[in-house]
Amino acid sequence: MPAYGVYVHIPFCASRCDYCAFATWTDRGHLVDDYVRACIDQIRRESPTTPRASSVFFGGGTPSLIPATDLVRILAEVRVLPRAEITVECNPDTVTQDLAETYAEAGVNRVSLGVQSMVPSVLKTLGRTHNPANVEQSVAAFRSAGIVDINLDLIYGSVGESMDDWCSTLEQALALEPLHLSAYGLTVEAGTPLANDTSRHPDDDDQADKYLLADSMLAAAGLQNYEVSNWSLTGHESAHNQLYWRQHEYSAIGCAAHGHRDGVRFWNVRTPDRFIELMKRNQSVEAGREVLDAHDREIEGLQLALRMRGGVPVQALPSVVDAPELGGLITVTNGRAALTASGRLLANEVALRLRGRKDREI
Repeated sequence: MPAYGVYVHIPFCASRCDYCAFATWTDRGHLVDDYVRACIDQIRRESPTTPRASSVFFGGGTPSLIPATDLVRILAEVRVLPRAEITVECNPDTVTQDLAETYAEAGVNRVSLGVQSMVPSVLKTLGRTHNPANVEQSVAAFRSAGIVDINLDLIYGSVGESMDDWCSTLEQALALEPLHLSAYGLTVEAGTPLANDTSRHPDDDDQADKYLLADSMLAAAGLQNYEVSNWSLTGHESAHNQLYWRQHEYSAIGCAAHGHRDGVRFWNVRTPDRFIELMKRNQSVEAGREVLDAHDREIEGLQLALRMRGGVPVQALPSVVDAPELGGLITVTNGRAALTASGRLLANEVALRLRGRKDREI
């Protein structure tokens, strides 16, 4: 049976980070009860036509900001397969032992902690508010509750973050012995405070050096890179994220959530207010959709697969592998082409070149 996922968007945050362009709100706490009910109603409405889920992911926003019992009420409505992966994104400041135990009792078996940095001055630069000490406490709480699949989510490359700062963050993160770690270069998104302050825009060379340092340190700790920005111990890769990268299908629950079914990508209305209103009227919450033709779907599949450790079969892109401009960016092993560490730094550029060559072949 093909993997099938459910994504649930929780759009509430206590504060907004300077780099964040996600559909999140800091002034809509009064909508939590109605929003939870609307998500439950949407799941119930769609359940008869969707498969049982092999993975469920609560993202945001800050899912751990709403009462744990409310999140559990939403989860209880999702029809899941045995041993389904169920993940919740958490802010370290919102994690308590009670929350961890409530999640675990409800079947949550994976959490992703938004750590970003373990250096207070860097967190301040990012507009983050959590206390680094709460990261260790959160990890301990989840492990005590029986949730051992813990991902630490890091961001590197902010202005003012020295190489020593980044090394310290990696060392402190690895000291917690995570089974999975994600590290993303800081990106500038339009409309954010970061975008409006060019003096804080990241430097490409600095980010490249920090990526290579992370790759080296994580590999030495036994965490293998299995996607450009993700490392894990063998067997602890994110099933839900791999579902996206492998073009499988998934439901979209909540405002601004994106889904994929029957070759159609779709997304819901952006604001929680509008989402709640439409659900109360029993109307569609879909805001838009797109259909990829067979060629675009093939190209996208190759681009996504190339970002992963296993790469793609050489025969899928014969003229690309030997392209002189890609020298040193792709390696071929046992008939499969994959990105080198240098290639991962330029993954988007490699994907664009791949598309251009494949388009010319057709």
